[in-house]
Amino acid sequence: MKFVLRRTGRNEQPLDNRAFDLLCLTIASVFVLHIGHLPIWLSMVLALLLGWRWWKRREQPGRAPVYLKLPLLGLLAIAIITSYGSLFGREAGAALAVGLLVLKLLESETARDARVGIAFACFALMTALLFDQGMVITFLVALGLLPALAALRALEPARVPVTLKRELLPVLTMLGLSLPLALFAFVAVPRLSSPLWGAPPSSQARTGLSDRMSPGDFADLLTDDRPAMRVSFDGTPPPNNARYFRAYVMWRYDGRSWAYADYPREPASLIAERTIKYQISLEPSGQTVLPAMDVPVEAPPQGQLGGDREVVASRPVNDALNYSMESALAYRLQPVLDDRSRRRALQLPDGFNPKTIALAQSWRQRHGDDTSAIVREALTLFHNGVFRYTLAPSPLGRDAMDDFLFSTHEGFCEHYASAFTILMRAAGIPARVVTGYQGGYWNGLGNYLLVRQSDAHAWGEVWIAERGWVRVDPTAAVRPDRVSLGAAAVAGDQGNWFGSEWLRDARNHWDVVNRWWNQGVIGFSALRQRGLLSPLGIRETDAEKLGLLLAIGCVLFAMIGLVWALWRQRETDPLRAAMARLEHKLAGVAVVRRHSEGPQHYLSRAARALPHQRDRLEQLMRSYLDLRYAHDEPPPESLRAFRRAVRDFRPRRVVK
Repeated sequence: MKFVLRRTGRNEQPLDNRAFDLLCLTIASVFVLHIGHLPIWLSMVLALLLGWRWWKRREQPGRAPVYLKLPLLGLLAIAIITSYGSLFGREAGAALAVGLLVLKLLESETARDARVGIAFACFALMTALLFDQGMVITFLVALGLLPALAALRALEPARVPVTLKRELLPVLTMLGLSLPLALFAFVAVPRLSSPLWGAPPSSQARTGLSDRMSPGDFADLLTDDRPAMRVSFDGTPPPNNARYFRAYVMWRYDGRSWAYADYPREPASLIAERTIKYQISLEPSGQTVLPAMDVPVEAPPQGQLGGDREVVASRPVNDALNYSMESALAYRLQPVLDDRSRRRALQLPDGFNPKTIALAQSWRQRHGDDTSAIVREALTLFHNGVFRYTLAPSPLGRDAMDDFLFSTHEGFCEHYASAFTILMRAAGIPARVVTGYQGGYWNGLGNYLLVRQSDAHAWGEVWIAERGWVRVDPTAAVRPDRVSLGAAAVAGDQGNWFGSEWLRDARNHWDVVNRWWNQGVIGFSALRQRGLLSPLGIRETDAEKLGLLLAIGCVLFAMIGLVWALWRQRETDPLRAAMARLEHKLAGVAVVRRHSEGPQHYLSRAARALPHQRDRLEQLMRSYLDLRYAHDEPPPESLRAFRRAVRDFRPRRVVK
């Protein structure tokens, strides 16, 4: 389709190519930061539209016609409503903002259009922090301000064109000088206990443990290398084979899936013989469960103990959460089992897995009430059989455990925990499935345990008279190194996913920086701000003290700025110094400035006296007059260009 772009008005300052290129770069940086939150098709369309507009303006400047912009605007709204169901919300709002920003480029032909677009781009740039407040994304958002500020500088009138590098370097210096003020504002501006408004929760599912488990569900989770939590211990950390973090205790089985369904009751009785204290920094999961090591003694203030001593929060964890715990590593959990719990722990659906049930009943006939012997039979089956640990097992049919135990013989923790629990129940032993995390990487630099989503695990618990619930991990019988190395690291078909050893070490060491950022920046709450001045003997910093601190800081920064300005003013005026240097050079060829002579008259007289250098002198005169009288402050690039021209000027006397 061929069309003619509409020209700008006569009284409007048109954009030159450099300013338009920087505007395109600004919008492109916003688009790139949001590309992970946009549908793929919308990202492709917006990228093509942005590139087409940049190319088209090179060929034919001018605004796009209304008959093109209005349909595109309508299509953008329809596309977002179709994708998100609404124009409101975090994802939909961000997509709409980025789309409108790209469409704004179609009509950006004047300095006013560019300034409006840059202001909106800075707003859209900040919205990227609604999705992620990590250190990397924050650094990228700061870098995204570089083309925006450079574009504003390029819109200043009477600027001398310079290279892109020289456009960006002063802006980078400006951002660097603003860091002390930004850090002071971050610390001193009073924080509210809750935000002024709440952003709607993300519609994207977060990766994490679920309250349901079916064989195969953990496959994506076990290859997710993102951090799940970080654990610091009071004292020596427990060995790797004791690092089990309880999340969901699942009793209900429908033949295919296990489900967590706690009913109101008092937490199971616990006789703790050896305990450990620790602190957990939990990443957002979208779930209400708070993982705790082994069996927690009591719940933290952020949650409460469930009937099986799992810790549950009152609302989903949508932000990073820190809590302290004490757990028992040696214990007796619910040594007396009531009839209702026993029935729940023996329940199996009718008509499923007949071979598995028959095998378990044969063990029962062989060993009678010897629970330990039946458990050993199951572990021996997994250890001595032909079972293979893999994250890509064969699909299972209706009788999933029959297929797994007697046909495919391959799977990961979900398969083994589910099969073991069904075998125990069929043999008359109360049993249940527990999901959570196991293992982790001990980060010696930060002195904490890093637990990733790939450390998700499932195991079984059996009830033994007088001992209560006892953890049994059938996966360890198949692959003992799963307990020491992690899931994906021991799966032969997925082991290369982690990359080389030095990359894993670098990744884990980098996590120390991420942890510092989470605790020092993201975790800087109103509560921590109130203890800001405690090193100075002030026990609690209330809003009044923070306001006083903020006022003092603003006065100090203002004084520093004033001293700097006065010091700069005391220096020789750089424009006047350049002019004095030019006068000195001209005086060397007998063209001396008179006391009452203005710069225009003087340089005109010099041009007449040196006719062979008239053009150079007239150009210097125009530049000086523009720098001195057309601006409150001469643009730095133009000033440097004038000083270079004066430096390179060599007056020559005409010999007659």
